[in-house]
Amino acid sequence: MATAGAPSVRKPREQPLPIRISHWCNALFIILMAGSGLQILRAYPNMGPRGELYAWYPFQNMSPPEWLCIGGWLGGGRHWHFAIAWFFVINGLIYLTYFFTSGEWRRRMFLPWRDVGGAIAQFLYYVHLRRTPPDAGFYNGLQRLAYTSVIIFGLVMVLSGLAIYKPVQLHFLTSLFGGYDIARFVHLSGLTLIVMFLMAHLVLVISHPHEIVKMITGGVRG
Repeated sequence: MATAGAPSVRKPREQPLPIRISHWCNALFIILMAGSGLQILRAYPNMGPRGELYAWYPFQNMSPPEWLCIGGWLGGGRHWHFAIAWFFVINGLIYLTYFFTSGEWRRRMFLPWRDVGGAIAQFLYYVHLRRTPPDAGFYNGLQRLAYTSVIIFGLVMVLSGLAIYKPVQLHFLTSLFGGYDIARFVHLSGLTLIVMFLMAHLVLVISHPHEIVKMITGGVRG
């Protein structure tokens, strides 16, 4: 029972405002960066150095369709990509700062000792090998795994992007990825994984439309 005369404490919403703003900003930034990145890829749609293309990469010389690209030409794509990249990084830093300082990481981050069993049970439910969903709190184990993974993918994308953006000035970072061409492949792979995440995310949102309402209104408090 609250003490008489004590000020009431407003509990945060299910989806706090900083989380919602970062979420929608990231949605826009990722679309713009993906489109401009594909415009850059059109200039050289191969993996591996010229004359020594990777034999294991099956999509050599396959340019992405023009309607998916943003920028109109190589220079335009580069301008868009690098400009939006800084907004993406700033937004990510703001999100992570709030994520850890507010304590949101406790209910959103995947913690193996807490979430492995729940993630497996939730996957079995999704593929109809389990009749009932497992008990879950704010997020289930599979959601926490997905959201934690996409943060890691984003970090790898930023580092690999810097490695191919400034391969001379940041040669130590480029070397860490195994060279310019490997860093370029890692960057493209990161984009592919993020797109796969977004597709799975959209399927889940369609299955649970109330979640998208929460990302707009914030949901209930407490």
